[in-house]
Amino acid sequence: MFTRGESAPGVYLDGGFGVGKTHLLASIWHQFKGKKAFGTFLEYTSIVGFLGFQEAVRRLGEFSLLCIDEFELDDPGDTMILSRLLKELSAKGLKFAATSNTPPNALGEGRFAAEDFAREIAGLGERFQVLQIDGEDYRHRDPDSHAPVLSVEDLNAWIGSRQGGFLDDFDELLAHLATLHPTKYRKLLAPVKFLAIQGIYELHDQVPALRFVVFVDRLYELQIPVRGAGSVAITEVFSSSMIQGAYRKKYLRAVSRLGALSEL
Repeated sequence: MFTRGESAPGVYLDGGFGVGKTHLLASIWHQFKGKKAFGTFLEYTSIVGFLGFQEAVRRLGEFSLLCIDEFELDDPGDTMILSRLLKELSAKGLKFAATSNTPPNALGEGRFAAEDFAREIAGLGERFQVLQIDGEDYRHRDPDSHAPVLSVEDLNAWIGSRQGGFLDDFDELLAHLATLHPTKYRKLLAPVKFLAIQGIYELHDQVPALRFVVFVDRLYELQIPVRGAGSVAITEVFSSSMIQGAYRKKYLRAVSRLGALSEL
């Protein structure tokens, strides 16, 4: 897939939710023999913000392959940061593999908004080989599905019987996430094997909601079972206006992943 002399520096796996794009990306990472890095779009943009652009280029330039999960198209600022980063790194000979979170109703052929992508990342789009990955959501979740809402007693009983289990209050969790750089969320979850969250309610503020989306992504990557208690199900934390808004695809992905984690 990554042979010398190809014009495209990478592949772009495009498809709907739960069709296996991340698993394919992980397979590419495992099969590649050189020095390699795996992270989400947000993690890479966070690294740039944390280290500064030139230092990020220097450190990431030591790799031969970058795998980028959930390449974003809804934030022009972050997209331009990463497009500039990839241009700098491609000049060093790096290869890339990425997945797309472009929603099914996006413009363009299939689910890939080719014109938007090419424009937003300043021409880097045509240098990717786009592969469409179709299929049903293997998590078998949809926006109308609901995780169970446990009583506080049942939630305590569930987490209390599991080694490595942690119980947190939703408000306290959101407040703590606000004090951490998103690159620290994975380390925060390192000792967690099971997570119970009490006091769950519907969110209406985009800022804590988007932080929670990033947290859910880390939970899903680590396959940490989650249960919740509160006024709504854990799959109902995002308001309907959020689900229908500009970050619809982020919230739907989080709902799908929360649903899957609530069944583990």
